[in-house]
Amino acid sequence: MKRGITGLLDAFRESLKDVKEDAKVVFTGTVGVCTPFAELLAYAVRNRNFKMVYVPNADVNEARSMKLVENVGYCVMDEPADPKNADAVVVLGGLAMPKYPCDADDVLKFLKEVCKPSARVIGFCFMNIFERQNWLSKIKFDAVINGVIDVASGGYP
Repeated sequence: MKRGITGLLDAFRESLKDVKEDAKVVFTGTVGVCTPFAELLAYAVRNRNFKMVYVPNADVNEARSMKLVENVGYCVMDEPADPKNADAVVVLGGLAMPKYPCDADDVLKFLKEVCKPSARVIGFCFMNIFERQNWLSKIKFDAVINGVIDVASGGYP
């Protein structure tokens, strides 16, 4: 078990260790909630020269490129991108939240459309959302990274 943001990023880097340099890595997640996590994860592997793509709500028609912006980090750009022939796909847990418009079947269709036959499928979520929504029995993830969030408030000036 790893702890904190560093632990999450270390686990993510480890999940992609067998993916070749210059590969296409596609993130899919919900609008707003998952986007900053995709940007954070992309930044964690910035030295791998991956071509990064973000696909909101598993809708290939909305795919956007991700670029490293100097002195900022990785950003989703307002620039169309092609998510097909992905070497790795990162499914972000916001998609599994009941209030969002995707379900596991939508994600399965998306994976069939964008993945190379050898693609790695990585699940990245918090609070066991994939397990709680029964996605682990529907989607064959090569790795699942699950974080736990504890919130403390008060006592701060």
